[in-house]
Amino acid sequence: MLAALLITAGVPAVAEPAAAAIELLALEGFDPVSYFLKDGPLAGAARFELSWGGKVWRFASGADRAAFRDNPEVYAPRLGGFDAAGILDGRLVDADPLVFAVIGERVYLFRDPERRARFLAEPDLVRQAEAAWPGLQGQLDMPIRDAPR
Repeated sequence: MLAALLITAGVPAVAEPAAAAIELLALEGFDPVSYFLKDGPLAGAARFELSWGGKVWRFASGADRAAFRDNPEVYAPRLGGFDAAGILDGRLVDADPLVFAVIGERVYLFRDPERRARFLAEPDLVRQAEAAWPGLQGQLDMPIRDAPR
């Protein structure tokens, strides 16, 4: 064992490479601005993407990318993009980006159409989910950066 220590003592330590930050694709690649348009949501393209809030966002056009860049809080789904009904249950539940509702000029995502219908029928649920959201952010594997709380 002493010999091994003497042999390695003269060898410089190799630095571990720094862990690269992984940015997940937001909304499975759908354009967040297009949720507010008549034909939305639309698939985004890799040539129109940008990073915000620890995620990569794709857009159907350069104009949509610019609109998001200038006001991401307006276009990004509320509640971290998680299922709004799951937030009410105290859980972070993945949502389907094609099951959504624009409520109060903001986009909310849902896991299934039944949960969406429940929120549309009971408008106070949005307020309750918004109030519960800050308490659940500690459950995230990676904190949301540069995103509104």
